[in-house]
Amino acid sequence: MFKAEIKSDTLKGLVNVISTLVDEAKFCISETGVNLKAVDPAHVAMVDLTIGKGAFESYTADNGTEMGVDLDKMKDMLKLAGSGDILSMEQDESQGRLVIKVGNITRRMNLVDTAGMNDPKVPQLSLPANVDVAISELQRGMKAAESVSDHIALSADSESFELFCEGDTDSVSLKLDKNKLAGISATSKVRSLFPLDYFSNLVKAIPSDTVVKISLGNDYPVKLSFTFADGNGNVGYLLAPRIEND
Repeated sequence: MFKAEIKSDTLKGLVNVISTLVDEAKFCISETGVNLKAVDPAHVAMVDLTIGKGAFESYTADNGTEMGVDLDKMKDMLKLAGSGDILSMEQDESQGRLVIKVGNITRRMNLVDTAGMNDPKVPQLSLPANVDVAISELQRGMKAAESVSDHIALSADSESFELFCEGDTDSVSLKLDKNKLAGISATSKVRSLFPLDYFSNLVKAIPSDTVVKISLGNDYPVKLSFTFADGNGNVGYLLAPRIEND
């Protein structure tokens, strides 16, 4: 059983974070909140999301509840909601549907069968460099880099963080020293290369006014961690590296 009310802005942020990687998702629901782990079809990136019941206006659920949701259908419903609107959601177990209401509109959405949806394990990585940076800085850097190449290098040491992209004729660099960062720590200089389209899509999905923790190593996945919903939601993205000598 699942029944809840949530602000439209909070739900939009949640759906954007997930739908940048997958079209359908399995939500694992408990009495204390909702968890989701998903990997994109190419197995290049994954998302690990937890949102506590405090992010909802009201929340009632049984432990062990699962719901498979078509995120495109959810987006269609969210288009009808204005900023500040409250959406109500209720699982109709007898018909295998999710009933969503906004204003005077009700949509009964068929749930997706979760039998074929895996529960990916989140790698436990201890990465040597951690950088806290405003998402607005990353988004600005990505706008400059997108037309230059199809890959991007991230590097960091104890003094600075750099985003670097080089194509056949042009290059773009965003370098931030520690006084322009919310925080930085590194036991050594690290650098890894990543597919630009994936990294750009992850950065675009992160809510504005967010500080992101970037965890890096040498030729290791990058981890992007942040909170949303007034601290009631936690997200971790992992993106596999592109090995330069391949």
